[in-house]
Amino acid sequence: MSEINPKIGVLVMSYGTPESMEDVEAYYTHIRRGHAPTPELLAELKGRYEAIVGGVFPLRENTNGQVAGLQDKLEQLAPGKYACYQGLKHAKPYIENGVEQMAADGIKQAVGIVLAPHYSTMSVGGYIKRAQEKAEELGVKMSFVKEYHMHPKLLQALTERVKDGLSGLAEQTGGMPAKVLFSAHSLPEKIRELGDPYERQLLETSAAVAKAAGATDWQFTWQSAGRTRDPWLGPDILETLPVLREEGVKAVLVAPVGFVSDHLEVLYDLDIEAKAAAKELDMTLDRIAMLNRDPLYMETLAESVTQAMAREREE
Repeated sequence: MSEINPKIGVLVMSYGTPESMEDVEAYYTHIRRGHAPTPELLAELKGRYEAIVGGVFPLRENTNGQVAGLQDKLEQLAPGKYACYQGLKHAKPYIENGVEQMAADGIKQAVGIVLAPHYSTMSVGGYIKRAQEKAEELGVKMSFVKEYHMHPKLLQALTERVKDGLSGLAEQTGGMPAKVLFSAHSLPEKIRELGDPYERQLLETSAAVAKAAGATDWQFTWQSAGRTRDPWLGPDILETLPVLREEGVKAVLVAPVGFVSDHLEVLYDLDIEAKAAAKELDMTLDRIAMLNRDPLYMETLAESVTQAMAREREE
C-alpha cells in the first residue's frame, strides 16, 4: 500500500485518439462498444487519418501537450500542490487508468476536468461518471469541473482567434464581407428532451465571442455527427454552406468553439471536407487557429481547477 500523497491529483480527461495507424481498428472498436468497424468503414477511417498532414501522431501529442501545459500553469499558481494525470475515454490510458495511477501514487484528494468547455450528460457527464465510480472504489475523494464555457480567459482566447481569422480572410478575399460560423460536435437530438445544457452553453459562448470580436454576421452550425439510426442535432456544416451560398455569402470563417485542439474533426471534417464543399460552391472558407497550448487556455483550465478545490474546501 502506497503512502498518503499530500498533493491534489488532477485528472485531465479527453476523448482520446489512436497513437498509430495500427491502433485505428481497436480505437473505433472501443467507440462502437466492442463491435469492430466493417472493412469498408475501417478503410474509410484510415483514409481520413492518412489525409491529415503528418498522420495520426500529432493528435495524441496535442493532448499530451495540454496536460503538460496545465501542470506547468498549476505549478506557477501553487508550487508543489497539484499533480496531473491523463485519462482518455476511448484509448489508453483510460479514465480508469488515470484514477488507478493516482491511487497507486497515494493521492487521496483529486479534481477532474475535461478538455471540453461545454457540459452535456452524454459527453462530459459520461467522463465524470466513469472517474467517480473508479475513485469511490479506490478511496479517492474527487470533485469535478463540469463546465468552463464562459471563463473570461477562454472567451478572450477565442475572441482573439476570431479577430485574427477575419483579418486573414479579408486579406484573402480583398475585404469581402465574411460570415462567422461557430460549430461544435453534434450529439443525438434526444438531449433536448433531457433539458441538457450543451446547446445553450455553446450558443452562450458563440454570442459572447461574436460580440467581443465585433462579428455582427454570425450563426451556429453542427458538425461531425455520428452514424446511428437516431437523429443528431443539425443542420450540419455541409448542409449550412449551400444555404449560405444561396443567401449570397461568399466568405466564411469557421470557429469550432466546441473543440480545443487540432484533431480529426478539425483537420479532416473542416480543413478537408468542409473546404472542399465550399470550393465547389465558389466560397472561401477558413477557420480559426485552435487553442492547443495557448497560455490563456492553460490559465482557464488551471483557474477552473483551483476554483473547484476552493469550493470543495468551503463546503
